[in-house]
Amino acid sequence: MILRIIPVILGFAWLALATPRSTYRRTRGIPFAPHPKLKLDLYEPVAPKPDAPVIVYIHGGGWRAGSRRYHRFVADAFTSAGYAVAIPDYRLYPEVTFPAFVEDTAKAVRWVHDNLRDADGAARPLVLMGSSAGAHIAALLHFDRRRLAAAGVPHETIVSFVGLCGPYDFLPLTDPRYIPVFPPETLPDSQPITFVDGTAPPALLIAGAADRVVDPANSERLAKRIAETGGPVELKLYPGVGHIGIVGALARAVPLKKPPVRQTILAFLAGR
Repeated sequence: MILRIIPVILGFAWLALATPRSTYRRTRGIPFAPHPKLKLDLYEPVAPKPDAPVIVYIHGGGWRAGSRRYHRFVADAFTSAGYAVAIPDYRLYPEVTFPAFVEDTAKAVRWVHDNLRDADGAARPLVLMGSSAGAHIAALLHFDRRRLAAAGVPHETIVSFVGLCGPYDFLPLTDPRYIPVFPPETLPDSQPITFVDGTAPPALLIAGAADRVVDPANSERLAKRIAETGGPVELKLYPGVGHIGIVGALARAVPLKKPPVRQTILAFLAGR
């Protein structure tokens, strides 16, 4: 697995600057745990979709970089369709190693579960969504039930998972930049594919066939394992599309021809 981070982050920062602000009301920097890094931005749609789940979107960056503030374009992609979106930060290497960033994100999911309620006071259903390293984190929360249980989140709250160009099955780990992120004793628990048993809610896996940052075979192998165990899964591979092209396709402000990633996700969410 080769993750080339910096060009991706710079591209997302530009998309965030170009994103319109008319589809949401944003509350920035909400603390969800007692650490200065652990805050989230909440985007509430101006025109809410009735009974829509809340999307918890986990940013990528190779577990070493990235920030919630670069992903306003992702929030706009879904608030414009009536979905509320929460985008948390989590601690990064070298401050922490696996599984600390997964545990951080589980605490963010707990905050959303506890604080976003429907008109009757019931917890709202949640969609776990992430890109690249964030898709890895989201997939672990989705398939390894211990993670959310430890944070006090009932797993039935999660109604689906959407993974964009994620690393789900990347052992053996040979890239020297990422070997220290995953201490040897944690490796058995680091692979989302390990925890697939066919009982998790529906998953949508999207990747670009021309991705040279995260091998799209990760998505193919995860989809195959889910299907083999009888679980619900959809796999979308877009020919000729690279890593940034998948997530960048969510940006409504970019008028260029792009794969229908946003439309695919919205169709999946509507059919849950």
